[in-house]
Amino acid sequence: MLERPTYLQQLIRLRDKNVIKVITGVRRCGKSTLLLLFRDYLRQQVQIPDNRMLTVNLESGDFRHLQTADALYQYVEQHLVPDQMNYVFLDEVQNIPDFQKAVDWLYTKKNTDLYITGSNAYLLSGELATFLSGRYVEIKMLPLSFAEYVTAFPEPRNLPKLYGQYLLNSSFPGALEFTDRQDIRAYLEGIYNTILVKDIATRKKIADISQLQNLLEFMFDNIGNLCSSGKISRTMTSAGRRISVPTVDSYLTALTESFILYKADRYDIKGKERLQSGGKYYGVDMGLRYFLLGSKNTDQGHVLENVVYLELLRRGYEVFVGKNEDAEVDFITLRDGEKQYIQVSQSVVDPQTLKRELRPLETINDHYPKLLLTMDYLPLGDFNGIRQYNVLEWLCGKQ
Repeated sequence: MLERPTYLQQLIRLRDKNVIKVITGVRRCGKSTLLLLFRDYLRQQVQIPDNRMLTVNLESGDFRHLQTADALYQYVEQHLVPDQMNYVFLDEVQNIPDFQKAVDWLYTKKNTDLYITGSNAYLLSGELATFLSGRYVEIKMLPLSFAEYVTAFPEPRNLPKLYGQYLLNSSFPGALEFTDRQDIRAYLEGIYNTILVKDIATRKKIADISQLQNLLEFMFDNIGNLCSSGKISRTMTSAGRRISVPTVDSYLTALTESFILYKADRYDIKGKERLQSGGKYYGVDMGLRYFLLGSKNTDQGHVLENVVYLELLRRGYEVFVGKNEDAEVDFITLRDGEKQYIQVSQSVVDPQTLKRELRPLETINDHYPKLLLTMDYLPLGDFNGIRQYNVLEWLCGKQ
């Protein structure tokens, strides 16, 4: 199993705390493996015996008899060791109708430390959020970061080459098991179809799956572009793929709830407020993008921007698209009252490109950090307080 240190450390810090640990993320991003890694930690480092660790994978046939919240609760309760702390892992818990009742009941037991996973944002909406308000911590999981991906390969490592593989072969951990491109495509096709059919179409009762597919392909083709539901509707309709604005809204909500798309809202730097209109969408994995669209007409700058956006989420930032009058900053990050401004470019070796990329950062009149991330190795520099970094080194945390 590939180590996932960032997420594992979160679970370690939260162990035995009186909150439910809720791990969310797209299918096959590694949630079940994270639970196994944590179990190994409990067994080896804390000396917790196996009979005090209970895993219930609700997508496994081994637990097909658990069809209701009552049955789930009774099964877990019967396997608890009395008068000692038990670690209970409920994997893909949203597969049980009214699962939130069982979660709530188990939370009230003093000898239970509860961990649950789910593959869509529905897990923390509606009744569960009402039941557990203030009593859970969400751990938002993504597929492999570039730094995690790199650790799967022996030294010495050629970062530019590995970055190309990372984009083409996918950041989903399971893709590392395959070396043949055809096998990787088949693996990604399985993930894609499961998300669209099981997580979205079935739950949302969408009959026209082809229209949903058309929208997702359009969004993957427009990562990093400012867009609105109206603009998406007009553009797709004019291209012969008619879709109404309400349908676009509904489908985009479903796609973000399943964690296959992420939205970065706009932030007015001068007005210091979040904007309701516009925004950009980014895909959870560039391997899926190549699977859907192929490599033709690929805007490598926007692909790099997508990778940086996901990395900022992994590092725990709130991430926005910046607007400063007529200038656009790729990303503004917020955390603990601190800001950071980031511009992303494939290369700024050309002086005109460098000037264009620096301009949005130069118009900001505060002293928060300003970064320019590029694929260039030389020359790197400091432009009136704007620090340029090689983005692959930055992704690996080496700067």
